[in-house]
Amino acid sequence: MTESWEEFKILDQPALLNFIFYPRGDYFRIQDSDRIMSFSVPVEEGISISCKFYIGGRQNPNLLFFHGNGEVAGEYADIGEEFNRIGLNLFAADYRGYGSSGGKPTVSNMIKDSHPLLQGFKKILREKGFPGSRFIMGRSLGSASAIELASKYPDEFKGLIIESGFCDVTDLLARIGISLKQTGLKTVVSPGLDRVAKITLPALILHGKYDSIVPLMEGEKIYRYIGSKDKRMVVIPDADHNTIFMVGMERYMKELADFVSSYK
Repeated sequence: MTESWEEFKILDQPALLNFIFYPRGDYFRIQDSDRIMSFSVPVEEGISISCKFYIGGRQNPNLLFFHGNGEVAGEYADIGEEFNRIGLNLFAADYRGYGSSGGKPTVSNMIKDSHPLLQGFKKILREKGFPGSRFIMGRSLGSASAIELASKYPDEFKGLIIESGFCDVTDLLARIGISLKQTGLKTVVSPGLDRVAKITLPALILHGKYDSIVPLMEGEKIYRYIGSKDKRMVVIPDADHNTIFMVGMERYMKELADFVSSYK
């Protein structure tokens, strides 16, 4: 039987990978404390993924978070505090080659790794004594991992949050100027569309109105195709891809807090 992540191998092309991933180490070196914990979750023999757990309260809902392609989990301390203020614990996961993670990133490995990362997340919550409900969130590139898990494990989460996300690989490649001829691909599949349609979890879609990297229409496409009966689309005015949190933080956090409180 074909594994779900194998559909994404078609995108493991050097011309695409050099554009999609910007791996770097964790230069912040934030020390662990009673509010921050560091973890390394094995995803296959010899390779583990680095994660940071930003803690607001032991009884809080817990958010499994997949970040964007130019970010690392270790730089989310300030944002983690904002999430903590609205009553959420933030568990941010890296990708291969990011932070202190081993290996090199590919699209198929990113999707494949999301499954053991979920199991590692659950194990850590259980062993460290965090009994709160679970939510899942993906920002930008991380939306692919979040959509994968939300479509496969609806009983594991109370809700899904997608910020600056996409589900149609074909359209996104065309918009960023990468042609099929450049990559040597004869066909491009959009497995994200199939996964979005299967999602039944309550969903919150956040997107900047003037996103120049992942256009607003991509967030609108997720909203249109997602199978959730309870879904909310929030457009942050004046926000671009990398300013959405800074420009729209008050609205962003209010919508997130309202969504989580509705389902926790």
